[in-house]
Amino acid sequence: MALKVDSSQDGSVVTIYISGRFDFNIHQEFRKAYEKAKGVASKYIVNLNETQYIDSSALGMLLLLRDSAGGDKSDVTIISSNEDVRKILTISNFGKLFKMQ
Repeated sequence: MALKVDSSQDGSVVTIYISGRFDFNIHQEFRKAYEKAKGVASKYIVNLNETQYIDSSALGMLLLLRDSAGGDKSDVTIISSNEDVRKILTISNFGKLFKMQ
């Protein structure tokens, strides 16, 4: 499991990369990644291209990110190329709450 964070030069776009397992073990790191940018960032990208596993706690963490970013007015995009991860996000109707790629 690894979490990496990149920000645009002006800090308005924060990209969070998660590889391996996206589960409760990274909840503190994940929360710090977006809370640190609160008030500056206007767009968040969660890149799950290298995520092999996602569980219900990860879904909850994504919802907390969305709330922190402004709820219905938030600009959060989830990028996923793994079919299993994409299937879980689809079944959970995350396509209605997030931009999905």
